[in-house]
Amino acid sequence: MSVQVISKENQGYGAFNGGEIIENKPIGFPQDGGEAKPYSNLFYWAYAEAKVESTIGLHPHQGFEIMSFVLNGKIEHFDTQLNDWKPLNKGDAQIIRAGKGISHAEKMGEGAVMFQIWVDPSLQKTMQQPASYDDYRHENFPIKTENGISIKTYSGDGAPLTMDAPGMNISEWSFEKGNLEKTIDSQKIYSIYVLEGEVKLNGEKARQDAFVIVQDINEIKIETEGEGKLFVIASDKKLNYPTYAEMMQARMGR
Repeated sequence: MSVQVISKENQGYGAFNGGEIIENKPIGFPQDGGEAKPYSNLFYWAYAEAKVESTIGLHPHQGFEIMSFVLNGKIEHFDTQLNDWKPLNKGDAQIIRAGKGISHAEKMGEGAVMFQIWVDPSLQKTMQQPASYDDYRHENFPIKTENGISIKTYSGDGAPLTMDAPGMNISEWSFEKGNLEKTIDSQKIYSIYVLEGEVKLNGEKARQDAFVIVQDINEIKIETEGEGKLFVIASDKKLNYPTYAEMMQARMGR
């Protein structure tokens, strides 16, 4: 059984445009610092907040699937395939399947907050595919209640966001005060970001903005004295392909 809690202070850090956009990074690049390194399909995970309206200029990507989840406010997205700016509001999500290559830019309104998460879907395959892009509106994501937990599902279980990366389920859990339980798959790794509140997960305390990695467990027990919200990604513990991070680590080890 393993529950690892990484506080905001022990995550990576980044900034754009002189601090107009700041990021804490549960999984960052090597230069960002932070305890967690890439694992499973997950390569990069940033929580970005705009102090003022600001734009991250046009930049290229290849191979990875890059997802943005709007947690507050409004963002706009531009890429070289659509060749147009597209708005996304709180609760919306988008995915860029970067394939052979695509460039994009992002504009965040003042006070906007979003996750940007990079997933490794087997670059050996996706680098041969054309790039594609989809955005999804909040009202299109299914919401169900299970044992007192309201679960909004973004990907997996019939939700609309489709990915090339195998075996991933992405959801947001909201709940009231109390002791709650959720059955999970012990063959997967659960990566959890505490969006709101202070909780205990299987006895381990996690404050707002903590990142929690759970594995080898078939149940998550939540204890909370107030309302809470968790962003949860379940991914395969073992993949049937080498990830980019694994290949880079092997090269550095030689």
